[in-house]
Amino acid sequence: MVKLDVAIGAMKLKNPVMTASGTFGYGSEFDDFFDVSLLGGIILKGTTMEAREGNPYPRMAETPSGMLNAVGLQNKGIDYFENNIYPVVSAYDTNVIVNVNGSSIDDYVALAERIVRLENIPAIELNISCPNVKQGGMIFGTNPLSAREVIRAVRSVWPRVLIVKLSPNVTSITDFARIAEEEGADAISLINTLLGMAIDVKNMKPSLSTVTGGLSGPAVRPVALRMVWQTANAVKIPVIGIGGILTAEDALQFLLAGAAAIQVGTASFIDPESAVKIIEGIKKYLEDKQILDVNEIIGWINR
Repeated sequence: MVKLDVAIGAMKLKNPVMTASGTFGYGSEFDDFFDVSLLGGIILKGTTMEAREGNPYPRMAETPSGMLNAVGLQNKGIDYFENNIYPVVSAYDTNVIVNVNGSSIDDYVALAERIVRLENIPAIELNISCPNVKQGGMIFGTNPLSAREVIRAVRSVWPRVLIVKLSPNVTSITDFARIAEEEGADAISLINTLLGMAIDVKNMKPSLSTVTGGLSGPAVRPVALRMVWQTANAVKIPVIGIGGILTAEDALQFLLAGAAAIQVGTASFIDPESAVKIIEGIKKYLEDKQILDVNEIIGWINR
């Protein structure tokens, strides 16, 4: 029997496959397709203290082997989440993780303090890397001092597993990974989307209302894989790989590079069942290789 469970700090995952924030709603949207509890974890849609409408339309555009989005953290705020979403998602037999966002350090701290009351949330993903908001987000994730301050502040009020989501839009990803580790993060997730843009030549204007947006999908996978490999070799805490993972083979590349777990994002738009298919594919790979424990292949290429 192949062993698929992995650990992210004190949080145990039944397998290394999670779904990425902003691509899986609150999980319940996928109930008609498969049992969400089969996943190692789900990272919920980005949450803020106050409700946000997001950016004006158009805010999505297809690109070769990927897509641009500029949704802008549209959500109904923590009050609505606590009263309406949490009672539903807390029933899942998997790790339910909240993606935490803010416009200021105080926002991040206040949100973490609210979520800590919810006992069935074992971890938060601190999003300091969203490129689609005017304040907060990537502003924190691309400035070393700001990144250090916000991670330290949230760590001081959040006693459970803290995952810090890093931006790829920096010169040295490992510098930010080390900052997260030094300030007490239990794990690092990367990459968030790459900053990109597209132009509608017929209408002679940008394809997105915000001009620029976040690029995701298979187009970013080689960049994501390189950054995950670099980060896994730079820190001792677990690394969660994200970026263009469509198949089990894609996921296995990240595990072999050093990721302890992965997140499936854009693939869920293409095939809602992609995450569970990836779990099955990883299991079959291990069986074919006669490897009994998925942990044996994590960081294989670094040995």
